[in-house]
Amino acid sequence: MEMSFLVALVLAVTALVLLTGLLHRKRRPGEPPLEQGWIPLIGKTIEFHQDSLGFLLSCQQKWGDIFTVYIAGKYITFVLNPFLYQFVVQHKQLDFQKFSLAISAKAFGHPDLNDPKIPVSNEEIHKLYNCLMGEELNILNGSMMKNLQSVLKQEQVGPTEWRIESMFDFCCRIIIEATYVSLYGKAPKNEQKQIIELKEKFLKFDKMFPYLVAGIPIELLSNIKTMRKELISYFMSRKLDQRLNMANIIKKRMSLLEGYSYLQDHQIAAHHFAFLWAALGNTVPAVFWALYYLVKNPEAHAAVHDEIEHVLQAAGQRTGPDFNISLSREDLDSMVTLGSVIKESFRLCSSSMNIRAAHEDFTLKFKEDQRIKLRKGDWVALYPQILHMDSEVYENPEVYKYNRFVENGKEKTAFYKGGKKLRYYLMPFGSGSSMCPGRHFAISEIKMFLSIMLASFDMEIVKGERSVGLDNDRAGLGILLPDSNVQFRYKLHQ
Repeated sequence: MEMSFLVALVLAVTALVLLTGLLHRKRRPGEPPLEQGWIPLIGKTIEFHQDSLGFLLSCQQKWGDIFTVYIAGKYITFVLNPFLYQFVVQHKQLDFQKFSLAISAKAFGHPDLNDPKIPVSNEEIHKLYNCLMGEELNILNGSMMKNLQSVLKQEQVGPTEWRIESMFDFCCRIIIEATYVSLYGKAPKNEQKQIIELKEKFLKFDKMFPYLVAGIPIELLSNIKTMRKELISYFMSRKLDQRLNMANIIKKRMSLLEGYSYLQDHQIAAHHFAFLWAALGNTVPAVFWALYYLVKNPEAHAAVHDEIEHVLQAAGQRTGPDFNISLSREDLDSMVTLGSVIKESFRLCSSSMNIRAAHEDFTLKFKEDQRIKLRKGDWVALYPQILHMDSEVYENPEVYKYNRFVENGKEKTAFYKGGKKLRYYLMPFGSGSSMCPGRHFAISEIKMFLSIMLASFDMEIVKGERSVGLDNDRAGLGILLPDSNVQFRYKLHQ
């Protein structure tokens, strides 16, 4: 039986209370207003988990734009004024790398690169992300385009009979396989059974990922430790060495990590698993939401379909059952309406929390008359979902508007609050040093997937299906999952 969030949280907190006996802290002069609840270590975790946006908005009404909340054993100072974001993003005494590496090590089971005993250079690993830009990105995009069409072709969908299934399951199946083989290459023999198993295990692990980030020991999460071990086994060197047409970034990561004799094979494999999760964890739900809103909104569907057809016709290409269209990065960048629908789905469904950690007591200065004191170990967080749903920035923010990010036929980048232009107005990929290095590849992948789907298939939401809402379990971690399944039907264009 699957363990509920609250049961797992209570068990973890009980253990920590018994071990540490931690008490509430008192607010010092100069520190932000404090919301910490009465339960040790849990604090306001339950309220945040149930409705993070509503909870933070209520705190904002009570305390203003800056306040501290005690969540799952951490004191988190939220900065909600978007004009103050830059002071957090650029501050040298606030760090993202050590915090993120520690969480990654805990979640995926690889060594913590913060450990001075481990000679792996995080800077060297970060340099490899250059493979996700420029000409390297063009090559990877070309591989992804071919693999997306190959996976869709093996679905063997015809032009006469509708096929019906869960839209989220469909997106998972296509995106997980296409991404996996685009990055890690193909096996020399048919591996459909193994890929199906990989997908099923990945989704089970992904469902428990928020609890791992929250600090709940993996031993308390049913069989997830065993599941993680099985997932890591897909990336052992003896298996990767057999794969063909591996992406350059994976080859370079293998070469770098295998050059450190300190790291054992299973530890290197855990790094590869973490990389695959980073490529899929938010992309899969992002693909779902973009497709869902397009299929649900005929006007948006027609506008994007016409844009895709125009690009294909200009290139002398036609869609068909062979799935052999090709879109360059220039083609993808030229589709402004397609870019807007993706941004709009990000705006509605992204719930990322941009976090920095304070490594010493210090005073964070915003403006001449505004500053706060922070303690060593505290986190400072931006919560862009509040910005994304601000009616002063976005008119009718709860409404899906497919062309919200288009102006005079070009990408719209000017958004205002209080008559003042915003530097940060859409933040699904983080900010500054925490900005996702794979964002360009992720957006290209989403654009390619949607282009192929709209150019090749007729699609409809099955009649009688209810609207899908957001599942708040991943609040703070990126793109939220749907709270229910929605059935759709599709067939090839005649």
